[in-house]
Amino acid sequence: MAGIALMGAALACFCCLDTTAKWLGHHIDTALVVWARYASAFVLTILIVNPWTVPGLIRTRRPALQLGRSTLLFASTVCNFVALHYLRLDQTMSIVFTTPFFVVAMAGPLLGEWIGWKRWLAILVGFCGVLVITRPGVGEVHWAVGLSLAGAVAYALYNISTRVLASYDSALTTLFYSNLVGVLLASVPLPWLWSTPNDARVVTLMVAVGALGSVGHWLLILAHRKAPAGVLAPFIYAQLLGMVAMGYLVFGDVPDPWTLAGGTIVVASGLFLLMCERRPAPAETHPNLD
Repeated sequence: MAGIALMGAALACFCCLDTTAKWLGHHIDTALVVWARYASAFVLTILIVNPWTVPGLIRTRRPALQLGRSTLLFASTVCNFVALHYLRLDQTMSIVFTTPFFVVAMAGPLLGEWIGWKRWLAILVGFCGVLVITRPGVGEVHWAVGLSLAGAVAYALYNISTRVLASYDSALTTLFYSNLVGVLLASVPLPWLWSTPNDARVVTLMVAVGALGSVGHWLLILAHRKAPAGVLAPFIYAQLLGMVAMGYLVFGDVPDPWTLAGGTIVVASGLFLLMCERRPAPAETHPNLD
């Protein structure tokens, strides 16, 4: 129960993070929102986790993979924040929930973890849910939908690279490089885009957007210490309800029936995929799976 409660608190942070990013995107340049996300998180994290408090923190056995992984997370953040500027919170979250499908689909060629027909069926059904949300061919599909999907792909590759790095570097080292590379990349366009905010609310939320991410991931780590991943994973989909609520309370967005129907399909197929992962097929059928 403690792990589930911590998971709920982490998801609440992530809901507030996306809501804050969307609000800021209507008041300052999205590039500045991305920079604030990483700069705030980097400063808050480095106060506790730094080369002096954690000797050997910056030492990595796979520097190229660390840089690539951090770049993928940065790309996913950029895609998500830009998409949030144009799409509703419930729309972007429904599309982000396709990430597990991309992870499972790409785990075969990249990690040698091949899947059976049930998992492929769950993936196909999940993408049908995305089609219900976007409805291509029925009116104009906003280009931000493609950006949101690209962010989901980048986040899936980030997850796969994280699994690989877990065998080589510590979680603190990986976290350090995530924030460091992110703030460096986000700082590149600042000389051309920077404008000092005059609104105290904007400054406060620029700090909060990084704090929410840092606290959310910290709570996520604590949750996994208290409960198995298989117990916590289904609760991730409760984040969609949080996004619907925040979208309505902050922006007055009412989800349309197509988004609700498509989101339900995506969540249902994701839960089915989770059930398949918790009950792996026999070794003789899938020799590459444990």
